[in-house]
Amino acid sequence: MRTIAFREAINEAIDQEMERDSNVFIYGLDVTDHKRIFGSTKGLLEKFGSERCFATPLSEDAMTGFGLGAAINGMRPIHVHIRVDFLLLAMNQLINMISCYRYMTGGKLKVPMVIRAVIGRGWGQSFQHSKSLHSFFAHIPGLKVVMPTTPRDAKGLLISAIRDDNPVIFLEHRWLYDVVGEVPEAPFTTPLSQSNIVQSGTDLTIIATSWMVIEAMKAAEIVKRNHGISIEIIDPRTISPLDDRLIVNSVKKTGHCIIVDYDWLNCGFSAEVSARVSEKCFDYLKSPITRIGFSETPCPSSRPLENEFYPNAIQIIRAVEKKLKLQSADLSREKFYDYENKFRGPF
Repeated sequence: MRTIAFREAINEAIDQEMERDSNVFIYGLDVTDHKRIFGSTKGLLEKFGSERCFATPLSEDAMTGFGLGAAINGMRPIHVHIRVDFLLLAMNQLINMISCYRYMTGGKLKVPMVIRAVIGRGWGQSFQHSKSLHSFFAHIPGLKVVMPTTPRDAKGLLISAIRDDNPVIFLEHRWLYDVVGEVPEAPFTTPLSQSNIVQSGTDLTIIATSWMVIEAMKAAEIVKRNHGISIEIIDPRTISPLDDRLIVNSVKKTGHCIIVDYDWLNCGFSAEVSARVSEKCFDYLKSPITRIGFSETPCPSSRPLENEFYPNAIQIIRAVEKKLKLQSADLSREKFYDYENKFRGPF
């Protein structure tokens, strides 16, 4: 099986679905510019033409409404938002129209629409370009919310999202575009209703979203090496609808639960998972549920403060040690992911 990057998996999914179904088209700000949304829309304009791949005015509300109109008329639009923060400008369309259109027509009209939005930190994104907001969208009945981590999941979940007859919010962390993994070349689907066991373990369960899965895997490796602790990592992949069966079974097995969410904790996805684990695993828990997420403040723009704002593998390691009453491991010689080693400027 080939090894390709996350961005290539996204690109391949869109290319194959546009090839398969002439009703699929992609549009949005900078979709056709020289960077092609981190390379994820590369080659689509040249192959399918400007009627099926085009840039739009900077008008989130209008362009989202345009997608709704196309969807209820039989098309399958993919609307790209460069930053999820500005999807807030389309909340009226999302909450009052797109999410409930199928319901208010008694199922007569379908809304097969995918909204791709980029989340995550970069070169000092600060408070207007750093949010995730998946808990906002997951709160709304009628919207499906997907957060892939691996290239394989990115392709399979996006193809499923494009073929789905309901609106799907598809959130992509910008640091994941460089992650590589094995991905089948032929089209395939991954259900929008199944969590995934990223790594099996017996001593403690970590539920992680998006980039936090990568940080959790690094933490688990170090904890295993230093303490001999076996950690099970679960990636929900789809935030709504949430498949909590693997989560519940895992916590019942390990008795310890840490939730690492790429978001603020208050009223967020981690609170929902925590509530479900408490309700369904109360008699199995050996320690209180631990939650890790953004600091309770708007995101700063300086790199040192940004490093404190975002959760990382070190915080996860310390949380595991505290929960299991282990001595703190010496991490001075450990190498953790640092975007500064790759970054060469925004343009």
